Amino acid sequence: QVQLVESGGGLVQAGGSLTLSCAVSGRTFSGYSMAWFRQAPGKERGFVAAIQWSGPTTYYKDSVKGRFTISRDNAKNSVYLQMNSLKPEDTALYFCAAAEKIGTGYDYWGQGTQVTVSS
Repeated sequence: QVQLVESGGGLVQAGGSLTLSCAVSGRTFSGYSMAWFRQAPGKERGFVAAIQWSGPTTYYKDSVKGRFTISRDNAKNSVYLQMNSLKPEDTALYFCAAAEKIGTGYDYWGQGTQVTVSS
C-alpha cells in the first residue's frame, strides 16, 4: 500500500514563494504519474500539476503556468511543487496524488497541506 505525506505549506505574502513536498512511503512507487491538486474553501478539488514518474512530461493548470514547477526525485520517492509569485487566489489545501496506470485516475491521495497567501 502506498501512503503519501505532504509538507511545506504555510502562510506567505502575495508575491512570495513556497515549496511543497510529497513523500511516498509503504513501498517504492513505480506507477505512471504523480500530481498536485488543490481545494479552496467552498470549491471543488481541482488539478494543479502532474508529472510522469518515468518520463519528462509535465502538465499544468493554465493559471499556474510560469509560476509553479513540479519535479520529482525518484531516488527519494518524492515529488515537489515549487510555487513562485503566489497570489491570494492560490490559497487552498494542496493534495498530492499518485496514479498507478494511465487513464484510470489517481489511486492514492495524501491528507493535504494548507497554503495561505495574504494580500
